[in-house]
Amino acid sequence: MWSFLHKLASPPHFYGISARMIPWFYAAGLLAVAYGSVAGLFYAPADEEMNDGFRIIYVHVPAAFISMSAYMVMAIGAGIGLIWRMKLAHAVAAGAAPLGAWFTFLALITGSIWGRPMWGTWWEWGDPRLTSELLLLFLYFGYMALRAAIDDTAKADKASAVLALVGAVNIPIIHFSVEWWTSLHQGSTLLKSGGPAMHPDMLYPLLAMILGFALLFAALLLARVRTEVLHRERRTRWVRDLIMPAGEAA
Repeated sequence: MWSFLHKLASPPHFYGISARMIPWFYAAGLLAVAYGSVAGLFYAPADEEMNDGFRIIYVHVPAAFISMSAYMVMAIGAGIGLIWRMKLAHAVAAGAAPLGAWFTFLALITGSIWGRPMWGTWWEWGDPRLTSELLLLFLYFGYMALRAAIDDTAKADKASAVLALVGAVNIPIIHFSVEWWTSLHQGSTLLKSGGPAMHPDMLYPLLAMILGFALLFAALLLARVRTEVLHRERRTRWVRDLIMPAGEAA
């Protein structure tokens, strides 16, 4: 196990194995999203209170889940890179940031679209989950802006890693905000002690969409990290050999 992880931390090894993993993640993710979309939009029964308006959860909930998961990937990568000085971990953090920002933006937009007919407003500043999710988007922007502002890659890695780790405190705030404070959002329906409070015909498409979004995020992340690795290792021999094999160079 440790031998595999040690090899995976090697940029050339990661570059090679990730190329084989990406198509599988894409294919599985697209299949899961296809099933979840069709089953959720056309076959799941309408909600008793929200009627067909509830169907936006099949985009909103997976996007919100990935928005927080991506930040945790970014923070963990930043922490590993900061403590063990693993360059690949910093590359993972750098690759996760823009993806997490896009998923956070999607969660905010779909939440606003859902909130207008259900709450009577596009936005409510007093809602703790809305404001903490918006703060998450700003944390992504701050991380990316800080990296872009520092030319030296090593210094950018360290400074942005500290910001990522400090900002991680916002993740449990987002998750538990509906329990800690008064919120327009309903309580958790998936992670309940007595089991999910959803009809199976609604639940299974939602779980498929969450899985599909997670797999697509993994595929996109691997693709971005591969690009980041090439940029960081552009002066190394293995990258030069990759671009121009020894036989062609001769």
